[in-house]
Amino acid sequence: MSNSTDKPILLIVEDDRGLQSQLRWHFEQYETVFAENREEASTAVRKHEAAVVIQDLGLPPDEDGVEEGFRCVQDILRLAPHTKIIVMTGKTGHEHAVTAIGMGAYDYYQKPVDPNALDLIVQRAFHIHQLEAENRRLQEVQQQPLNGLITNDPAMLKICRTLEKIAPTNVTCCILGESGTGKEVMARAIHNLSPRAEQRFVAINCAAVPENLIESELFGYEKGAFTGAAKQTLGKIETANNGTLFLDEIGDMPLNLQAKLLRFLQERVIERLGGHKEVAVDVRVICATNQNLETMVAEGTFREDLYYRISEITVAIPPLRERCGDKVLLARHFKRRFAKEHNQIINDFTPEAISAIEAHNWPGNVREMENKIKRSVIMADSKMINCDDLGLRPSNELSLNLRQVRSEAEKAAITQALSMSDNNISTAAKLLGITRPTFYDLIKKYELKVAEH
Repeated sequence: MSNSTDKPILLIVEDDRGLQSQLRWHFEQYETVFAENREEASTAVRKHEAAVVIQDLGLPPDEDGVEEGFRCVQDILRLAPHTKIIVMTGKTGHEHAVTAIGMGAYDYYQKPVDPNALDLIVQRAFHIHQLEAENRRLQEVQQQPLNGLITNDPAMLKICRTLEKIAPTNVTCCILGESGTGKEVMARAIHNLSPRAEQRFVAINCAAVPENLIESELFGYEKGAFTGAAKQTLGKIETANNGTLFLDEIGDMPLNLQAKLLRFLQERVIERLGGHKEVAVDVRVICATNQNLETMVAEGTFREDLYYRISEITVAIPPLRERCGDKVLLARHFKRRFAKEHNQIINDFTPEAISAIEAHNWPGNVREMENKIKRSVIMADSKMINCDDLGLRPSNELSLNLRQVRSEAEKAAITQALSMSDNNISTAAKLLGITRPTFYDLIKKYELKVAEH
């Protein structure tokens, strides 16, 4: 947090006024803020967001003990997990200092205070805090393989490589995925990586425009083409000339309009409604849908020739529930974004909230998460977002037990091998790279029933 002197803020939690004065005089290079008890310390952390805190473990009303000091360490780290706390103890307080470090404190110093020695510890703490903040920033950059896309999931990273390859070309591609998976984000990434990046990116949602208006929206119209057409109006296709046209939810495009779109994709010319002049348009076309176009072709609700024309390259985006590690990654990204937008100080999610985020199925995908995190940032009463803020039920279902994960993976692999080999034990064992006796042991272990031929 900025301050009037622009000096780094050093919070000192100490009730000895004489020592306060000594430390204030010595740490002139910092903006020193003082707190005399746990409550004042929590208030100061909320207000000043100090990167480094010097804290006496003996705080009132327990000056001779350490329990209040321990609670203060826990309070500060709960409010600001990245804060570097340097605890001060008496000569016999080594064991207590080690306990505080186990709670998350950065370092300790034994009284009596030698300001020069303490100065070195404080300087190093500020330096480490700065390095860690930069490392978090770089990690966030690495988690954006394409501008606007946040992921660590191997399947999504593979998709990113695909987009990088097709972006420089003019190939028409179709992005498939459930609603809210980020199809428009992908389309914009293709546009931004293409030679057309400086030109317009024009999007139209085919499902959001009434059927009787979508043709004029796409192709434009001449003056007097219909009642109310007071002037010549360019359509989305012509507006996107030299740029990129994104046809979202193309599966909802009316059949009669599909033929006209197909002609444009083949000839790259359009005719405005009420006009007789062909207009050449140079545009990159990207389509997207949450529907199964192959099924629609079979049912006769989507033109087969158009399907093949828009599917020169298809990219299938996995739903959020199938993306490994992306749930919490995205949650933290949205948390930072909305906290900044709404001027809220939010440090992180509670462990229970993290578990709830991981356990939730996210039927609305990234869009649902974006909405829930925005709500939670607004509703949060503290710097830690909890399950109530998110509107999610606490979950005990999340399991990171390695033995359980291995067992489930092993069982799934055996089941798949049996299915692929049509329950032939020898073939299944070979597929898994194990011997028949080992395979039988695993079948017995997981109580699987095998109908051998």
